[in-house]
Amino acid sequence: MNLANYAGRSFGALLTLALTVLSVPSQADEAIHLDFTAHASFFSAETHQPKPLDPHVFVADASAAAAVGPQNIQHVAGIRPALIDQDPKTAPLVNAKGEALGFDLGDWLAAKGTVTITPSTGGKVEISVQFSHLQPGGHYSLFENHFDQKPVGFTPLDDTGKTNDFVAGADGTAKLTVMAPQKLTHDNAVLLVYHSDKTAHGEQRGEIGVNAHHQLIARIQ
Repeated sequence: MNLANYAGRSFGALLTLALTVLSVPSQADEAIHLDFTAHASFFSAETHQPKPLDPHVFVADASAAAAVGPQNIQHVAGIRPALIDQDPKTAPLVNAKGEALGFDLGDWLAAKGTVTITPSTGGKVEISVQFSHLQPGGHYSLFENHFDQKPVGFTPLDDTGKTNDFVAGADGTAKLTVMAPQKLTHDNAVLLVYHSDKTAHGEQRGEIGVNAHHQLIARIQ
């Protein structure tokens, strides 16, 4: 065998192998797909509530005194946080001031969603969400949880509060793609906030339990 030809073929094979290895995306660069879960379930599990509840929506209870709820949300007398496994799904929901939200517990808990997080250029990430069973024509926004902060911090998913809000369709569905400034880790989650005042609040979520209600969450694995 001609030594020069052999060396040439060997170099070519090594080059092909190297290019193949370089072309395979690392696990860190792959898209992440997650399902949203009810924020009420997530919160109850994380805080070890004896009875799973939703600290952001309330039901009528004549025996309930005015109090500060489990997520530091103050509510008026005659209502309490909804017990998601015990209260009837037909129970009408109100906010922390006792104002009707216009739907029941079953409607609220029916919301579902998925999120895909894809690495982009400059260290940014593209976050695409898809929802169903939202409130038709309801106003929503996406925020990022920061579990490494005490208390837990919240920032608009797009970092500016300019492109993170949307209105659900008449059929209760919605899709949105947001560019986040940096990679999300297990210290973060994508949070869906419902705005019962039909108003986007920019960089802020709004008044929690009054016009801003955490509905769905997807924590990064």
